[in-house]
Amino acid sequence: MSLIDRIPANPDPDELFEAFAGWTEGRGITLYPAQEEALIEVVSGANVIVNTPTGSGKSLIAAGAHFAALARKERTFYTAPIKALVSEKFFDLCEVFGSENVGMMTGDASVNPLAPIVCCTAEVLANIALRDGDRADIGQVVMDEFHFYAEPERGWAWQVPLLELPQVQFILMSATLGDVTRFEEDLTRRTGRPTAVVKNAERPVPLVYSYRVTPLHETIEELLGNMQAPVYVVHFTQAAAIERAQALMSVNMSTRAEKDAIAELIGNFRFTTKFGRTLSRLVRHGIGVHHAGMLPKYRRLVERLAQAGLLKVICGTDTLGVGVNVPIRTVLFTALSKYDGSRVRRLRAREFHQIAGRAGRAGFDTVGYVVAQAPEHVVENEKALAKAGDDPKKRRKVVRKKAPEGFVSWDEETFKKLIDAEPEPLKSRFQVSHAMLLNVINRPGNAFQAMKKLLTDNHEDRAAQRRHISKAIAIYRSLLDGGVVEQFDAPDEEGRYVNLTVELQSDFALNQPLSTFALAAFELLDPASPTYALDVLSVIEATLDDPRQILAAQENKAKAEAVAQMKADGIEYEERMERLQEITYPKPLEELLEGAYDIYRRGHPWVADHPLRPKSIARDLFERAMTFTEYIGQYELARTEGLLLRYLAGAYKAVQQTVPDDIKTEELNDLVAWLGELVRQVDSSLLDEWEQLQNPDPEARAEIEERATPVTANTRAFRVLVRNAMFRRVELAALERYDELGELDGDDGWDADRWADAMDEYFEEHDDLGTGPDARGPKMLLIEQEPEMWRVRQIFDDPAGDHDWGISAEVDLAASDEAGRAVIHVVDVNRMG
Repeated sequence: MSLIDRIPANPDPDELFEAFAGWTEGRGITLYPAQEEALIEVVSGANVIVNTPTGSGKSLIAAGAHFAALARKERTFYTAPIKALVSEKFFDLCEVFGSENVGMMTGDASVNPLAPIVCCTAEVLANIALRDGDRADIGQVVMDEFHFYAEPERGWAWQVPLLELPQVQFILMSATLGDVTRFEEDLTRRTGRPTAVVKNAERPVPLVYSYRVTPLHETIEELLGNMQAPVYVVHFTQAAAIERAQALMSVNMSTRAEKDAIAELIGNFRFTTKFGRTLSRLVRHGIGVHHAGMLPKYRRLVERLAQAGLLKVICGTDTLGVGVNVPIRTVLFTALSKYDGSRVRRLRAREFHQIAGRAGRAGFDTVGYVVAQAPEHVVENEKALAKAGDDPKKRRKVVRKKAPEGFVSWDEETFKKLIDAEPEPLKSRFQVSHAMLLNVINRPGNAFQAMKKLLTDNHEDRAAQRRHISKAIAIYRSLLDGGVVEQFDAPDEEGRYVNLTVELQSDFALNQPLSTFALAAFELLDPASPTYALDVLSVIEATLDDPRQILAAQENKAKAEAVAQMKADGIEYEERMERLQEITYPKPLEELLEGAYDIYRRGHPWVADHPLRPKSIARDLFERAMTFTEYIGQYELARTEGLLLRYLAGAYKAVQQTVPDDIKTEELNDLVAWLGELVRQVDSSLLDEWEQLQNPDPEARAEIEERATPVTANTRAFRVLVRNAMFRRVELAALERYDELGELDGDDGWDADRWADAMDEYFEEHDDLGTGPDARGPKMLLIEQEPEMWRVRQIFDDPAGDHDWGISAEVDLAASDEAGRAVIHVVDVNRMG
């Protein structure tokens, strides 16, 4: 019997609890005492703050809460901080309650949004709370990872529902909440319900702590020898995690049988990038790498190998703390201090416990281990002293290494204090924005009273509240001056004293906030322009969040190239430095878009919360005619290839969702098809899941196995891939970069010298080789399609317009499907006829 079938006709608390407990028992699960306590409070209608350790079964409490809400015929929301967790929970709840009863809203995906159970990001719920207040059709909210309440940029979204939804039963869950007394009192005051706190639950898997002054590789070997694997080695930079993993290759991690099992599980998995080839070597040795910059398919592969017990050591970053599915026995901290973006500091108690709590696997381990390494210079000093033995003279002669400059040290006492420390109290991060005022104004009733209550009865201190009130008044005046709102002397039939003069989109502030600006900006573009398709893409890119590491890499590259050119031109140092200040990453259409944005903002002031960000990443990749791997190499992005792919997938989704069909040209359709296929061939999971969400079927949900769709199956996209591959050769030839051409085509006999000889003949006839929009257009590429091979001719755009020179090549279709890209074999570079 499914859980939905167990809902009793009479939602009596005792019957509800017994029904849910019977379902868990039928699945072979015995509820922990803390779970029983929380569920008894939930079915009785109380708010519940679940402050229990990692691995103590909070997900089951959430399922019981949803069950109770459905029994009471109430709509229930589950929130999580990141889209991946929301999506994972959505599929989990579909399996338990049936896909017809579960919906999802994450901003870029909306599935069955009117379902009785909705999984969403915190921001989505916060905007619903602002828009509808106590009229919202929500009876219960389960907030997972509630410690995100203290996140500086996003914490407001965890606070607003508590302020604006007095009709709701709240279940707040996290392993690291600290003192929750004020939440307990505040929730009871606002909702009129009792609030129960479930804490001090005994960890299902107790933790054992130890501090080590041995070198890190010795510590790891000792842990492996003591059967304390799998070990998660915590680093605070991605570079350090990868370097450590590579350094551990000298340690014999796995038996021959284990290596065979790893190879079997990996199967035909495609390692499509340079980092992927490094990862392939590491995981086959029994070593994993795990950090946010990796491609999703690589992280999932590492998680799958870990779940199968085949990885002995995983070197990763401190992102392990949230929603990462890596079962581990031992957490090994390489440091107890970190750079947080502004300064180096010691770990906070919450950060430490969030990571340490991952040690010990319920159902597998009887104990988990948390180990901290002494600072490297301390370890070396201890080693030198040990070598000197007990001889006082030798010990006095030991030259002790000092800590590096700016190093924030720690010791065993620091470690002990972190172990014993309660997580820091959660700090309020309330914020006022245009979207907040517009949402509140747009609801029926007196918006002035609603805003006053929101601004004076929140979790901020009085000084902060005064700052928020001043900002809200300034925003309101700008809305009034801009004619976006109108004020009445007497209330209208819905009790409004102020009203919007514009109509907000139905998913206002829940989706890409600048999408309406993008629609207006498209009208400024010339469809007859040879760059029209790329200009549409630039409008979309200007509305997306900035991937800072990629933009920094672009800027560094541009500055390095500019310095080299200025040196070649004999420009003096002082002038070079002055000119460098003006060089940044590429920003196509910046002037046009910034001007349009300023005008648009006057009539749509809420967009001021979301500044325009002109940039060129997807466009730059296309214009350079590079593959994903080549682009990673161009900007040295190996450690952030996952960030690049997520950005490209986001650009593809935004184009699909925002650009109207009636403005799409053939070339724009080609561009969109190319972008989607490029993302899919690098890592299909980002788009597969997004597309699957449009028609969810839990039974058909694929495991981590990668779906390798043949790259030649999408003919439109494949033609663009071929065109780009051929045009890449034109660009390199125009720049006379024959060594790079030799790297591309050397296996076909076209080394650097042969390319140089062929192009010398061309340049004897012509002074230049065009690489502009006309040169790369579809008319300059002739294709003869055969079943197993395409014959192609890339025509050169010569200044005389003769168009008789070009590159002849063959496209191997089978090899292209194997490689996930267009595999080109150059046949000749010559003048035809």
